[in-house]
Amino acid sequence: MQTSILAKYGEARLPRYTSYPTAPRFSAAVDGEAYANWLGSLPSSDAVSLYLHIPFCRSMCWYCGCHTTITRQDEPILDYLSVLREEIRMVAARVPDRLPVREVHFGGGTPTIISPAEFLALTALMREHFTFSDMTGIAVEIDPRGLTAEMALALGVAGVSRASLGVQSFDPVVQKAINRIQSEKQTAEAADRLRDAGVGGINFDLIYGLPHQTVRSCIDTASAAVAMRPDRLAVFGYAHIPTFKKHQRLIDETALPDATARNEQARAIAETLVAAGYRQIGLDHFALPEDELARAQEAGRLRRNFQGYTTDNCDTLIGFGASAIGRMRKGYVQNETAPGLYARRIASGRVATAKGYSLTREDKVRAEIIERLMCDFSADIQAICQDRDFDQSRLLADNSKLDELERDGIVEVENGVIRVAQDHRFVIRAVAAAFDAYIEQSNRTHSKAA
Repeated sequence: MQTSILAKYGEARLPRYTSYPTAPRFSAAVDGEAYANWLGSLPSSDAVSLYLHIPFCRSMCWYCGCHTTITRQDEPILDYLSVLREEIRMVAARVPDRLPVREVHFGGGTPTIISPAEFLALTALMREHFTFSDMTGIAVEIDPRGLTAEMALALGVAGVSRASLGVQSFDPVVQKAINRIQSEKQTAEAADRLRDAGVGGINFDLIYGLPHQTVRSCIDTASAAVAMRPDRLAVFGYAHIPTFKKHQRLIDETALPDATARNEQARAIAETLVAAGYRQIGLDHFALPEDELARAQEAGRLRRNFQGYTTDNCDTLIGFGASAIGRMRKGYVQNETAPGLYARRIASGRVATAKGYSLTREDKVRAEIIERLMCDFSADIQAICQDRDFDQSRLLADNSKLDELERDGIVEVENGVIRVAQDHRFVIRAVAAAFDAYIEQSNRTHSKAA
């Protein structure tokens, strides 16, 4: 039965559902004027989260799906930071007072490509325009290959509380095939430097489904990662979309594993991590039992956003930088993707919004159902609809995809509550897609469901 389910659902290309509706639904109908109005209507007492995108790397990893630019020079980075600082000032001027901040996330690209002094100046600017507290969490994505001792110290001084280190795979054959050579020693030294600097939370990112990857190499990588004892690990399936990310054409497609092999690799990593004392969080995260992510799952307050599974429960996420996505109560906004276009928007005195999406009442209901499914593998549709005064029959009646999932034994539906069978959690995105009203209209290639 497992094999037939994998054959039927595993090859489907589906969103990761870090938002709903997903980014392909964004359009220019939501522009900078709409975003400025949304910013101005934010309650001054509500905490917000901030995301800052640094779209630069020193070299291209061929598996990468991020919006990033390769540069060996510092000048483009410094020019970009000047624009980013102006955007922070511009947005801060449009919101009520100095909004309290609960979480900050630096993404990329490689955020730590900037100098220690520039990083400290950037965090100081945010503290100048927003209200930070001792409880504000600051997270940074890091390429261990370029983390200097000076940068690690600067992160500690800036109050960074969590660092996500890209690992992907320690197998040298796989590393060569994806153009990312990174030793276990480099990774361990980076983690030690961060801990010594006072960065208490360490995350590792692993990937399965890469070229030449095997179950054995996945287990070896997971075991090596466990020896460094990160607090959390995110384990993603490689999304091969060369039509969208042209550098992925450098990857040998004949060396990529099929759906069955991908599932075996994911299962092997999960079993290795669970055996080492980590708890599986949602679809693809793992955390030590004392970690806040594990406690949030136990308490039923796990959330999902653009960074994956999280404890961040803010309704508002303000995005800064080229391609950054923001989430407001009324909808989503995304900045210009190309750094040049982004800079021209800011230089003209306008917010950098290129497109967005205005949420309907039905969107919000579907979004909550999808988030609960992705986080809890169950959703009380009846309760969610009652809470939002929405007719649940509009979601359950004539839902052919859900009916098919139920016939295949993937879900059980009883009294308006959907539960995903334990053995079939690996196709949870297919279950979420049953509540995606726009899935057939998506014009973007997504990653495989398993």
